[in-house]
Amino acid sequence: MSSSRCLRRISQLSLDRAGPSSIAPRCLLTLPQSSTFSTSAARNANPQGKKGSAAPPKRGTRTLNVKKGRKDAGKDAGKKPGPGERKAMRKRIVLSNNNALEVSGLKDLEKENALDGSTEGQMVGIHEDAVDVLRAVEAFKPSQGWSLFRRPATLMRKETTQLAQLLKQVEESEQSTTIRRVLVGEKLNGKSTLLLQGLMMASLREWTVISFPEAQELVNAHTEYAPLPGSNPTQYTQDAYTANLLSQFIKANNKLLLSSPLTTTPSLPHPLPPKPTVKQLADLGVANPEASWPVFTALWTELTQPGRPPILLALDGLSHIMQNSAYMSASTTPIHAHDLTLVRHFIDHLSGAKPLPNGGAVLAATCGSNSPTCEALDFSLQVAEARQGTPDKVPLWNQYKDVDARVMECMKDVEILRIRGLSKDEARVVMEYYAASGMLRARVDDGFVGEKWTLAGMGNIGELEKASVRLRVGAMGYR
Repeated sequence: MSSSRCLRRISQLSLDRAGPSSIAPRCLLTLPQSSTFSTSAARNANPQGKKGSAAPPKRGTRTLNVKKGRKDAGKDAGKKPGPGERKAMRKRIVLSNNNALEVSGLKDLEKENALDGSTEGQMVGIHEDAVDVLRAVEAFKPSQGWSLFRRPATLMRKETTQLAQLLKQVEESEQSTTIRRVLVGEKLNGKSTLLLQGLMMASLREWTVISFPEAQELVNAHTEYAPLPGSNPTQYTQDAYTANLLSQFIKANNKLLLSSPLTTTPSLPHPLPPKPTVKQLADLGVANPEASWPVFTALWTELTQPGRPPILLALDGLSHIMQNSAYMSASTTPIHAHDLTLVRHFIDHLSGAKPLPNGGAVLAATCGSNSPTCEALDFSLQVAEARQGTPDKVPLWNQYKDVDARVMECMKDVEILRIRGLSKDEARVVMEYYAASGMLRARVDDGFVGEKWTLAGMGNIGELEKASVRLRVGAMGYR
């Protein structure tokens, strides 16, 4: 008899002698275990509970292999951008492309021909001095195609000539004349570019230029604010923004300020040096942001003294300042944008409540790509356009809708300048400039111009640039 059979025999005899009372517990321990809610056999489970008992992946499949023990696993080893670095990159302006060709015969817009209308329908270069001024007031936009060409140039379109005639009217008027216009048009139709052209022409004619490049930055609660002492109703100052505005003012009007002595004696919280100049007054507000608003009011008083040059006030993104801002008052209620001192200053001159004593222009541009809905502003612009074209068809406001009375009041007497699409002749001039710069590799004939002009929504300048230049440049990997 084998040893295994002997062992089984001995264990059976020991169970018989022990009786049924001792068999039951041992039998329960040797019975196979199974779950009451499962029909699977216990032997199919993993009795040892070991991990990694799953079948290996099939051949050819990828598996994730993450090394353990590394604290920086899954983290980017690159350096994090510093404070304000992302915004600086987003707002970075490139005005030159060394890969583009130099356009022969391109003439700059000069002081002599800036307002005479002789350059209508032509591409003109922007003079270096004007480039410095426009860069200082942030008139160049990152979304515009300045980085595609050798140097900044712009088209003197029909609307540009109309704006030039308005500025010329201010200069030739015997009495002080204030031009107030709102630039409206479709998206990508060149409203910001026309505003830039107005600033360029005013700078060439030695006007004083002050610009609010992004109205959204005035009301989005990204800068400090405080109630103005003694104001009723309460108004709010923005010291950091005002100091930055004064810094831009100095850079844009540096030539005019160097030889301009101060003719008034303002009362300021900080003393001025002996025989101060207008530049030193503005520098005081830049160096002391807490005193920037008193300095700005003193500077405005000085700029409106008799004998001073005309002033151009410009703002881009009008709809942002025609509603409640993101700032909150002490009673946790939204502050209306017109209760901010800088916005109030611009609105008073746009509405005509405060004219410019030495003449000038107040220009505001609407925005089609980043514009909040403001029904009061939209209706006011419709009324202004109907009043200029068909006075007998002026629309009426729906009395069952809520209306912002402050917006309606300040816009009731404002004229608009509508920017329409380019004509085919203007589109041909622009596309010939693209071809001369090497950015357009096509024969610019009537058929090609008509095709791109139609695809661009009957001459939309932004869509025309996309259809003829940006698509090709993007495909080549330059952008």
